[in-house]
Amino acid sequence: MDTLDKAELPFKLFKSGKVRDVFEVDGRLLIVSSDRISAFDFVLPSLIPGKGQVLNRIAAFWFARTGGAVPNHVISSEPETLPEFKDHAALLEKRSLLARKLAAFPVEAIVRGYLVGSGWNSYQKDGTLCGIRLPAGLAFADRLPEPIFTPTTKAEKGHDENMTFAQLAGKLGSETAQRLRELSLQLFAAASAYALERGIIIADSKFEFGQDKLGNIVLIDEIFTPDSSRFWKLDEYRPGQEPPPFDKQFVRNYLLASPWDRKSTPPALPADVIAATAGKYREIFRILTGREI
Repeated sequence: MDTLDKAELPFKLFKSGKVRDVFEVDGRLLIVSSDRISAFDFVLPSLIPGKGQVLNRIAAFWFARTGGAVPNHVISSEPETLPEFKDHAALLEKRSLLARKLAAFPVEAIVRGYLVGSGWNSYQKDGTLCGIRLPAGLAFADRLPEPIFTPTTKAEKGHDENMTFAQLAGKLGSETAQRLRELSLQLFAAASAYALERGIIIADSKFEFGQDKLGNIVLIDEIFTPDSSRFWKLDEYRPGQEPPPFDKQFVRNYLLASPWDRKSTPPALPADVIAATAGKYREIFRILTGREI
């Protein structure tokens, strides 16, 4: 399978992120998902074959599925079919999205349904998560009594920082903060119910939102991809231990067990880790969408 490290196109480069290269075309954004993978705030030197196609197609699937309830930024999920992009169809096919250009809120909206990751670390420290007191006696990977909204800053460099809801309201205004929480919890509940029917737990997920010129809040970026969510198989879930991940956590776990200090230049991934990661991304796509990439 061909891999894409960096998209080279004759359009104005709007932004090159850890995974996506974004171009501005006639006031719209052409978003191209590469096969890069990041972990611990580093872009790794290894590419994951087909990863960009999975990210793009699974996000397109969820945008289409949730678009009737929550407005999103998608103009076309197949820009390679449009006349202005036909000369670049080979590069864009399955890995690109044409979207509205909106003013993005400088926060990440995170919903957690299970106690893992940084949430577990915070709980062990003082029994709270982003200022929210949790019940005593919870185990690692326990299901929370109900999903909770835990926003973070969105750092261009370095780590995102957890925010309380009060801090979010102070940053964006109480009405906007409340709306972001409502939309995030609504999306998480709907997707979790759908995924459970297919034997998949969505442990947590990240959302980003923007605002159009009329002040409407719009879902942007990506949703429910293996880069932005934790996926577990229901039949492999056991409270107290981490189920085998079907997302980017697989690579994080490999790096955590390696000698890398997570401060210096990251190492290349072994061939077997690359192949297993690519396989997990394709498998979660197939389970959730019922299609092959």
